[in-house]
Amino acid sequence: MDLLSLDNPVFRVYVIAASLAILKMIGHAFLTVYRMMHGHSGFLNPEDLRKTPLNPQPDAQQIAPNDYVERARRMHRNEGENTPLFLAAGLLFVAAAPPLWLAVVLLYGYVAMRLAHAYAYLSERDHEVRATFFTLGVVAIAVMSVYALAAALSH
Repeated sequence: MDLLSLDNPVFRVYVIAASLAILKMIGHAFLTVYRMMHGHSGFLNPEDLRKTPLNPQPDAQQIAPNDYVERARRMHRNEGENTPLFLAAGLLFVAAAPPLWLAVVLLYGYVAMRLAHAYAYLSERDHEVRATFFTLGVVAIAVMSVYALAAALSH
């Protein structure tokens, strides 16, 4: 059985978890755009103030910071800092041939922690709540990385 084949149940778990993480990250981009359009603000560049069909009444305040938009932008940036690490660590982890139960716990656990982190961020929970979910996700990435490293060093 090839490790990087959908016949490998560990790889299949990775594909599902990675696909969900990628779709979640794309969702954050669209959330930011939605909030920009809904609030008619939070634009970033001077050229965003040009009159267009989607911005028929430009106003200089549209490029002023807006927390409604910035919150979504921060969430997207946070995904951009975490998702690539997860994708790489997860693939290395699969290559190390872990037991299925461990792959399920770590790969799906990571996705669950990122979903919880997003909920906490959107609902403006205390920093400690967000930090807890962030930390648990990072721990999953670290465990996968250490597992892969140990497997490579002992091979």
